[in-house]
Amino acid sequence: MDKTIAVVGATGTQGRAVTARLLADGWRVRALTRDPARAESPAPLVRADMEDVGSLVAAMDGAHGVFSVQPTVGSPGTPPGFGADDEVRWGVNVAEAARAAGVGHLVFSSVAGAGRHATEVLPVNLVSKHRIERHVADLGLPATVLRPVSFMENFTGGYALRGGTVSTGLAPHVPQQLIAVDDVAAFVATAFAEPHEWIGRAEDLAGDEVTPVGIAAAISAATGRELPYEQVPIEAVRQIGEDFAHANEWLNERGYRADVAATRRLRPDLLDLRAWLAATGAALITAFLDGRPR
Repeated sequence: MDKTIAVVGATGTQGRAVTARLLADGWRVRALTRDPARAESPAPLVRADMEDVGSLVAAMDGAHGVFSVQPTVGSPGTPPGFGADDEVRWGVNVAEAARAAGVGHLVFSSVAGAGRHATEVLPVNLVSKHRIERHVADLGLPATVLRPVSFMENFTGGYALRGGTVSTGLAPHVPQQLIAVDDVAAFVATAFAEPHEWIGRAEDLAGDEVTPVGIAAAISAATGRELPYEQVPIEAVRQIGEDFAHANEWLNERGYRADVAATRRLRPDLLDLRAWLAATGAALITAFLDGRPR
């Protein structure tokens, strides 16, 4: 645990959770970010730009491991016009830098379902993650691929909480798979701690399966506020973007299909939706609804 892990995207949702978990477990962590002067982290901040392989190699120098995650299309904070090819380029750059720096273990955060590319037409974000996975494999890196489903944290802000409702493009009674970002971070830490068990593996990760109506009911019960579920018509979603509409249709018709029971066998303390709400989710949602800093 005295080895150093370089966390790419350390100021994002996953990166923050991974940094906190690795530090708690006793690892040394470098928090890689494009602009350290404007960022905050409990770990030392190091400048690294995913557009600049040289900066990544320098930031990874001497690191034992690297955690790699890239924003997907539509993620907050991405540059104007950021698209799937940009996401892939950033992921490829991180992998190339890890090889050049001689990193001993790369953990890449992909997305559940990315491995089904050969059998169905996937949403653009799954295709992007699969392309990065393939490049990591082609480089022959000692790597672990973790494929989480949708994050429970998606329901803590304006993406889903609007006008006194829980609102998304998801069909009300179609079960949707969720996982807490802290559980993903726990899997990352386990992969680094047990490389003999995890190098060469790709695992879909899901902590619960709940319908949107059930999600809204659980949030209402945990927060003490009545927040009914309302589906956003798919044509309204399509006005935001065709790729976003396709992603919602895919989730309604096919979905991630991760094995929740298998994930729980790997980590028996995995949070389900109600446990996550009790631990952190309800407080985050209440703060958002009240307009308070979180």
